[in-house]
Amino acid sequence: MRSGIDGDRLWARLMAMADVGPTAEGGSCRQALTDADEAGRALFLGWCEARGYRIRKDRIGNLFIRRPGLDLEASPVLIGSHLDTQPTGGRFDGVLGVLAGLEVLETLDDAAVETARPIDLCVWTNEEGCRFQPAMMGSGVACGVLDLEKALSARDSAGIVLADEIARHGYDREGAPGLPDAACYVELHIEQGPILEAAARTIGVVTGGQGIRWYEISVHGEETHAGPVPMALRKDPVPVLMHVIELVHAIGRVDEDARCTIGRIDLSPGAINVVPGRADMTVDLRHPDEAVLDNMHQRLTDGLEALRQRHKAIDLQGRLTWHSPVIAFDRDLIAAVRTSASERQLSHRDIVSGAGHDAFNLARRVPTTMIFVPCRDGVSHNPREYASPDDVTAGANVLLDVTFDRASA
Repeated sequence: MRSGIDGDRLWARLMAMADVGPTAEGGSCRQALTDADEAGRALFLGWCEARGYRIRKDRIGNLFIRRPGLDLEASPVLIGSHLDTQPTGGRFDGVLGVLAGLEVLETLDDAAVETARPIDLCVWTNEEGCRFQPAMMGSGVACGVLDLEKALSARDSAGIVLADEIARHGYDREGAPGLPDAACYVELHIEQGPILEAAARTIGVVTGGQGIRWYEISVHGEETHAGPVPMALRKDPVPVLMHVIELVHAIGRVDEDARCTIGRIDLSPGAINVVPGRADMTVDLRHPDEAVLDNMHQRLTDGLEALRQRHKAIDLQGRLTWHSPVIAFDRDLIAAVRTSASERQLSHRDIVSGAGHDAFNLARRVPTTMIFVPCRDGVSHNPREYASPDDVTAGANVLLDVTFDRASA
């Protein structure tokens, strides 16, 4: 089919969802399994119920919205993304993929088009990983990449256990997580980087994603008064922490494709006149080549050991908490995205995802690809995050084409 989605309806819903958990800066805060996250899901499910779609939930909080197909035995085409956000998130990250997916279902309904296969619109729990770690949790559990019980034991910074939040919202009464025998998975997303905008391209044909490794590093010293104790006699973790920061950023400059991020640093007890007794930090390393990422990991491990030997009065510990390997997406689905973009006369280019997505987990189980649209100035995870109505509509139309093509096979 070559009709298009209702761009005005999709845009209105994006703006309506942004009103749930709004921030003073114009962004959104719907961290996973908070009341705001659940309110956003309720708004979305209301739109689905109005169409009479079948809704299924699972024990990790994933949602599955089904538009039936003619062949009751056929494996479904999966589309979707997530509704949770960063604490200072924007209006499009994840949300676009979910609401564009709903728009695909409704466009097929409005055109009275029947497909051989059913289409399942998926909303994955805790993609962001900002409140509970690791990220991409709901899709990871569904795909068997993460253990359900281990995921349920995760705690946020306030000590709240994920299992308790799952129970509070009633998901503990749902069925066990699991992925159906799906035909494929396609996810629309903003790029979250500057490449498409700089190249003046509307569609990013995503060929895969770079590998990601997360670490927690702790530096233990000894709390003491800031005044009486001479500098040479202190067990201050901060100077060692400075060396760790230098090490991480040196690793992040291994080549132009490498990325390193220190996302959080906590000093305890955090008083102005107390030498800290402990410093904790998180590290995010990324690279599109798994062998190079392995080397970056080894450089971090060796560097921490060298610092440990040099500063024996300080207890320095580091551990890998999560690894998402380099992903290559399905060639046939990649070609289908290119074909749709070309036939709709949308400018496009191949691109590798720099951010992690639920599609990375799905790619381990079923043929998978992604579709990117530009975001202004490459800004994401920020209230200034913005994608234009025209680009949003273009991306949703490509999603429509690929979904219809695969659901009709």
